[in-house]
Amino acid sequence: MMGHKQYMSIYPLMLVVNLMVFLKLKVYGFPVPMTLVNDSAAKGAVCLDGSPPAYHFSPGFDSGVNNWLVHMEGGGWCRSTEECLARRDTYRGSSTKMKLMSFSGILGNQQKSNPDFYNWNKVKVRYCDGSSFTGDVESVDPGTKLYYRGARIWQAVMDELLEKGMKNSENALLSGCSAGGLASILHCDKFRGLLPESATVKCLSDAGYFIEAKDISGADSIRDFYASVVATHDSAKNLPSSCTTKNSPSLCFFPQYVVPEMSTPLFVLNAAYDSWQIKNILVPTSAKSDDWDDCRLDIKKCSASQLEVLQGYRSEFLSKLPGKGSSTGMFIISCYAHCQSGSQATWLSEGSPVIEDSSIGKAVGDWFYGRRVVQLIDCQYPCNKSCANSTDE
Repeated sequence: MMGHKQYMSIYPLMLVVNLMVFLKLKVYGFPVPMTLVNDSAAKGAVCLDGSPPAYHFSPGFDSGVNNWLVHMEGGGWCRSTEECLARRDTYRGSSTKMKLMSFSGILGNQQKSNPDFYNWNKVKVRYCDGSSFTGDVESVDPGTKLYYRGARIWQAVMDELLEKGMKNSENALLSGCSAGGLASILHCDKFRGLLPESATVKCLSDAGYFIEAKDISGADSIRDFYASVVATHDSAKNLPSSCTTKNSPSLCFFPQYVVPEMSTPLFVLNAAYDSWQIKNILVPTSAKSDDWDDCRLDIKKCSASQLEVLQGYRSEFLSKLPGKGSSTGMFIISCYAHCQSGSQATWLSEGSPVIEDSSIGKAVGDWFYGRRVVQLIDCQYPCNKSCANSTDE
C-alpha cells in the first residue's frame, strides 16, 4: 500500500501532468470520444478486419444546432491484398486500434479561432477501408479475412448521422483531408442528395486534389496505382456516374475528371507543392534517384534544376483545376504542406499561412456564406513568407 509521504510526493506531479494535458488540449483541440456505428455488421459495413466503423461526434449548440460539418479522415490507400493486410491490424484498418481524438482547426469549438463553424454539429469519420470509402466486395477470402466495404461504411455512417439530426440540416459541409479530401469530392453530390433541398450544402477538399501526372521517369505510376485500388476494392460502381460514363473508372479517382461534372459547390484547399504529391506522384520510390532524396523531403534542399521541375509540376497542377470563372472556391498556397484545415496553426491563428492577407479559415467561411468570391492562387515558391506554420501530415 502506498504510504502517505509517497502519495504527497506524487500528488504535485499529477497536478503538473494534468495541467500539461489541459494546456495541450487548449492549444491543439478538445477531446471527443469515439462512437461505433450501430448494426454495422448486419449491413456488411465493416473495416478491413471486420470490426465496426467509427466516428467522433461533437453536438452543435446555440445557432449551430441545425448545421453539420462532416469531416472524413485520410490516410492513403491499399491497392493489393498485401498492402491491405499491412493496414488491417492498425488503426487504418481496424476500429479496435483507434483511440480518443481531439478536434481543432475547422473542427474547433471556439468562436475566436473558428468563427464560422465553431458551434456546428461536428463529425470526424474514421478511415479504415483503404479506398476513400468507395469499395464494396461481397465475398470475403477466408484466408485473408479482408473486408473491402468502404462504400457501405460511408452509407452506414450517413444513415446514423441523419437519424441524429442531420436530416434537419439548414447548412452542411462535407470535408476531408488527403484520401478523405478525395472522398469529399467523390461523395459530394451523394451527400447533397441526402439532405433537405432547402439546406445550403457544400463540400471542401483539403489536400485531396490529386492530379494525373507522369513521374520524373516518365511513367504513369499514380494512374497505375489508382487503377489497382479501384480493381482491388471493386470501386467502379461507387464512383460518380457523371465521370464513369465518360472515362475509365480508374481515371475517376482523379478530381480533374470528376469536378467539372459536379453539381454541388466545392472548395479546393491545396498546396501547389503538395508534399504527398511530390513524394508519391512526381518522385515516387519506384522512379526516384538518389539525388532527389533530400529535395523530395524538404523543398528548401532542392537544387535549381529540381526546383525547376517542381515549378513545372505546380503549373501542371494549376492547369487541372477548374477555371477561374467557375463557382469552385480555391485556396492554392505555395507551401510545402499536406492537410491544413485540421490544425489550428494553419486554419486560423496568429502566424497562419495567408494569401492576399486571407487565412484559410477566413477564406473558407467567406466562400461558404457567399460573402465574396474566393479563388486565391498564390505566387511561385518561395514568394510566400507565411508558410512557417504549414503542416506536412
